[in-house]
Amino acid sequence: MKGWLAASCLVATIALAACQPATPPPTFQATDISGATFARDFKLTDHNGQIRTLADFKGKVVAIFFGYTHCPDVCPTTLSDFSAALKLLGPQAGQVQVIFVTVDPQRDTQDLLKLYIPAFNPDFLGMYTDEAALALLAKEYKLVYQKTSVKSADDYLIDHSAGSYVYDAAGHIRLLIPYGSSPAAIAQDLKTLLGARSSP
Repeated sequence: MKGWLAASCLVATIALAACQPATPPPTFQATDISGATFARDFKLTDHNGQIRTLADFKGKVVAIFFGYTHCPDVCPTTLSDFSAALKLLGPQAGQVQVIFVTVDPQRDTQDLLKLYIPAFNPDFLGMYTDEAALALLAKEYKLVYQKTSVKSADDYLIDHSAGSYVYDAAGHIRLLIPYGSSPAAIAQDLKTLLGARSSP
C-alpha cells in the first residue's frame, strides 16, 4: 500500500512539473535577430592601435555601429544615446562595450578617432580598417555606405546604414537597434541581455 501511494505521489509530482510553464524568452524593444548568420565577427584596429576581434570582449555585452566623425547628425546622436543609456545602467555599464567603426578611413585616422570617440564616453572604442577590408566587412554586416554631396577630395558626406548590432556576453548576435531608439529603450535591452547572462 505504501509503495503504491509513493508511486502515485511520484507520478503526480512529475505531472505537475510537466505542467509548469517554460521560462519565456526575453522580450526586447529592438529587433531580435538571435541566430542570424551574418555580423559574426570583425578584425579591426582600435583607436589605441590594438588589433581587435569580437572574442576580445567575451564576457561583455557588445554594441557596434558604423559611422564617421564628420557625420552631422546620426553618428553623434547615436553615440550620445548610448552614453546616456550606459548612465542609466549604473554599475552594470562596466559590463557593456560600445564600438564605433568608421566608414571613412580616408579622413578618420587613429588620432582623430582617439580624440572624438572618448569625448562621448571614455570607455567607448573607435575602430578602423583600410578601404578593401571595410568593403568585405560591409558585406558581413549588411552595411551600406556611399559618399554623397562631394565638394572636393576631402569634403563630402557619407550616407550609411544607421542601426546598431548588439551581442550577448557569449559573443552571439542578438539585436539590431534602430537609429532613434531612446536611451531608456537601449538601456532596457542591454539590461535584459545582462540579466540573461547571469541567469543559470
